[in-house]
Amino acid sequence: MVKILTYLIALFLLIGCKNKEKSSFENINTSKNSIEKTENFGIVIHGGAGTILKENMSDSLEAAYKAKLKEAISAGYEILKNGGTSLEAVTHTINVMEDSPLFNAGKGAVFTHEGSNELDASIMDGATLNAGAVAGVKHIKNPIDLARDVMQKSEHVMLYGAGAEEFAKTLGYKLMDTSYFYTKNRYESLQKVLEKEKSKNEKKVSFEDSYIKNSKFGTVGCAALDKHGNLAAGTSTGGMTNKRWNRIGDAPIIGAGTYANNTTCAVSSTGWGEYFIRSVVAYDISALMEYKGMTLQEAASEVIQEKVPALGGDGGIVAIDKDGNVAMEFNTAGMYRATMNSEGELIIKIYKEE
Repeated sequence: MVKILTYLIALFLLIGCKNKEKSSFENINTSKNSIEKTENFGIVIHGGAGTILKENMSDSLEAAYKAKLKEAISAGYEILKNGGTSLEAVTHTINVMEDSPLFNAGKGAVFTHEGSNELDASIMDGATLNAGAVAGVKHIKNPIDLARDVMQKSEHVMLYGAGAEEFAKTLGYKLMDTSYFYTKNRYESLQKVLEKEKSKNEKKVSFEDSYIKNSKFGTVGCAALDKHGNLAAGTSTGGMTNKRWNRIGDAPIIGAGTYANNTTCAVSSTGWGEYFIRSVVAYDISALMEYKGMTLQEAASEVIQEKVPALGGDGGIVAIDKDGNVAMEFNTAGMYRATMNSEGELIIKIYKEE
């Protein structure tokens, strides 16, 4: 009898240990799966689209663009890797490009018809659908920062010109002298456009000239997914070379130049702004995913390769969806672009055939 009881006790203890081991193993797996899920993040950027051809690019200039794209995306990637938010990553990534004379944003902004610089930017939080934008500012070093402050520190979505700069003053912004935004090559580009414009009988036909047509391109942008599952997108630009009458393009317009929604994707646009506004490009990509069940790539292709060209426009987008899938879609000869995933894999491209 004693032997039987001893045997039964030993059997129960053995089964208990097995169950405990199984439970521990399941907990480890659950924890591992949870970690893997939260570790899913990514970032994608663009530095403008247009007639960017290898034969027109020196080796040194190409290297400079790639180095700056790497610096910019790495800044955002490190923030995401360390658990920072997608909003932080988008802001700091765009700051790097705004501070570089290589891109048409911030320091490298193009010139208006009158020879000044007018800057636009927007940002959107996919978790809350909150958004902020500024347009036509002339003294703000990093317009994307002010756009974010409009979103987070005011009850408004978009502020314009002098009013936006008054708001910036209340937050302690240092207003830059306009000379900060002067770059020789951008100013010379304006002079070339003005000369070509003079040779035309009507200014309306100026876009038939390839040089003048391509003067409309520019813009930098970023879309990111953080470890918390939140999406964000931002866009910043100097607008169109030779723009007049305080023209505003798509970059500061939520739904056209920028859009983010945690249920679908985050998008930043670059191209001929008038057509991107009319096509509501960034939102349309999200809507196709939400209402038609398209993948990010399918939606991006539909909008950029079909809808925008049908109206006569061109340009591109970068986007990332809620699962970390990335799209870098454009219908021009090139688009400065880069992406990094949670594994740290970096892709940098400029031309179409890469």
